[in-house]
Amino acid sequence: MSRRCELTGKGPMTGNNVSHANNKTRRRFLPNLTETALMSETLGRTFRMKVSTSALRTVDHRGGLDAFLLKAKDADLSANALKIKKEIAKAQAAA
Repeated sequence: MSRRCELTGKGPMTGNNVSHANNKTRRRFLPNLTETALMSETLGRTFRMKVSTSALRTVDHRGGLDAFLLKAKDADLSANALKIKKEIAKAQAAA
């Protein structure tokens, strides 16, 4: 199971732990991921996803999951999120 946000593609970064004696050892900076259920107004369903907390704030800012996914780039989205995006676009085109 990868530590990657399904909506933004944010993943682990690497850097150094630097001690008081200036010794450097490699470390990982992991994204703050949470398993959340996001509601789609167009489809009327909830979807469980691993999303970073910063992505949750962006989803809220843009007006919900539907608006976020339709504006997001396909390269950033996971396969699951891309499938949901296509379902939403299809449902909005039919309505």
